[in-house]
Amino acid sequence: MKPILVIVFGLLSIFLGYKIYQSINAPIEFNKVRKERFSQVIAKLKDIRDSQEAYKTVNGRFAKDFGSLVKFVDTGSYTITQQRDSSFMRFDKTYGIELQKDTIIIDTLGFVKVKDSIFKNDDRYKTMMEVPYAQGGEKFEMKADIIDKQGYKAHVFEAKAKKNIILYDQPKDLLSRENAHQSVEEVNGTEIKVGSLTDVSTNGNWPPIYDRKKKQ
Repeated sequence: MKPILVIVFGLLSIFLGYKIYQSINAPIEFNKVRKERFSQVIAKLKDIRDSQEAYKTVNGRFAKDFGSLVKFVDTGSYTITQQRDSSFMRFDKTYGIELQKDTIIIDTLGFVKVKDSIFKNDDRYKTMMEVPYAQGGEKFEMKADIIDKQGYKAHVFEAKAKKNIILYDQPKDLLSRENAHQSVEEVNGTEIKVGSLTDVSTNGNWPPIYDRKKKQ
């Protein structure tokens, strides 16, 4: 029996050692995967935000769907203007004389294409609706609306993706913890998003670490 017990205890030790290794290593690997995938998702959300802000500048509202947004980026243009002070003389009936009136003149200097301004020579805007790493071809959910803020009608938009889609192949227990995060150093909640349908904001729900530029 002794050789059998030695073998059994040896296998048990290997198994327990492996489980201990997994319990320590799994969260480390999860964090690496999460940071890499979240970085790419957030990069796309920033492209969506930049495109939406340009759309609103030109059209006075946000795009409701990606078809309209991509078409705008592909064909839209900014108007470049210059503002200068001026004045003119106008007869004042009260005083019976001509008085100088100040005014502002806005000159149109030209136009610049939206895609050149935001994306330079990159055509990644054509696929900005696609969620990175999504196995089912999922796209970002995006909506635009008008909300009432103290009597002011404000245009808002929101684009988001669920963490479950981005981290689909990760351990379920670690994914559950991720979805329950409430910390200033983490992406809180079950989604990564930019904008809001309840507040006048185009901010994202990610921490500042994802906004820091990588060292060259």
